[in-house]
Amino acid sequence: MPIILLFLLKVIAFGVGALIVIATFLSALRTFVLPRSAPDGLNRFVFITVRYLFELRIKWLSSFEKRDRAMELYAPVCLLSLLVVWLVCIQLGYLGMIWAVDGQVLYEAFKISGSSLLTLGFYVVDNLATTILVFSEATIGLVVIALLIAYLPTIYSAFERREANVTMLEVRAGSPPSAVEMIIRYTRLKRLSELNEIWTDWEKWFVDIEESHTSLAALTFFRSPQPHRSWITASGAVLDAASLVLSAVDTPRDSQADLCIRAGYLALRYIADLFRIPYKVNPTLADPISISRGEFEQALDQLAAAGVPLVADREQAWNDFRGWRVNYDTVLLGLAELVMAPVAPWSSDRQLKDAPQIVLRWRKGKKLVETHEWIPPSNL
Repeated sequence: MPIILLFLLKVIAFGVGALIVIATFLSALRTFVLPRSAPDGLNRFVFITVRYLFELRIKWLSSFEKRDRAMELYAPVCLLSLLVVWLVCIQLGYLGMIWAVDGQVLYEAFKISGSSLLTLGFYVVDNLATTILVFSEATIGLVVIALLIAYLPTIYSAFERREANVTMLEVRAGSPPSAVEMIIRYTRLKRLSELNEIWTDWEKWFVDIEESHTSLAALTFFRSPQPHRSWITASGAVLDAASLVLSAVDTPRDSQADLCIRAGYLALRYIADLFRIPYKVNPTLADPISISRGEFEQALDQLAAAGVPLVADREQAWNDFRGWRVNYDTVLLGLAELVMAPVAPWSSDRQLKDAPQIVLRWRKGKKLVETHEWIPPSNL
């Protein structure tokens, strides 16, 4: 092989190897260190590939309980697979750089790279350039593994905070959680006027999951300890309960319920943005929701039968309810499908008509409007 051609090949190998290492290390930083949502192609590739493999398995399972048991491993497997992919990419990148500067055959360069990355130390090098590469590779490998170890307590701490409210909601809203059941139970306990405590707690909860589930994306797929619980169906029950109280229940208006709904749909939208789930940002009453007028009337009949005081004008109540629900309807259903949530009324038991398919996918979905404007029901 001509010397010039060999030199060019080594320059290209070193450059490509350096780019692979830099891109991989930046991917780890975005995942573990950056305290905000940031798109990363390598992470997305791993999560999508593993999801396809899991779907190949679960499509043959006949019951939700079996699918839930299969999917409980999805997030942990993704995290471990991500670490393996990072380490392989780092080794391949350094393989190219070591081959370029050391002149070893590829097999020898592979052994040097592997020995350095895993800090095995069984291969000794005796030139400055290769020694620098060996030390830097060992350092990066240790940093990546240490970041993952430090990442796990953070993710489980956020998981525990999320699940505490989800578990308590079962006492208040039944299992699966239902907005109607929640209002009825508070009425029976003569605590309807105390729903403010729910709106306050869940406003804080929505703010917490917005931060945690966008910066720690794997959290979205961690399933609840009990198969009938899910953070997304709990979200839907609370948002629907607040929407029903504001629109149809004849009690003094509580502005905290407004704030809870706003915090909730903004949190779900930001999480949907991370997974490229399309939705309309500035909805109107002309936009469809997945709840039919008949279902709404049936819910009001159940509330009336349980002694819940209702407003007289059901037409206005329906319009007001639609005005709240339209803000989170699409993202609620989309995220419920994404995480394969258990069946719960008004969330994971339906799909929005004519909505795009909601799955982990390669191409970026487009929001219909590019601003985050909130439209209260009175302005719809």
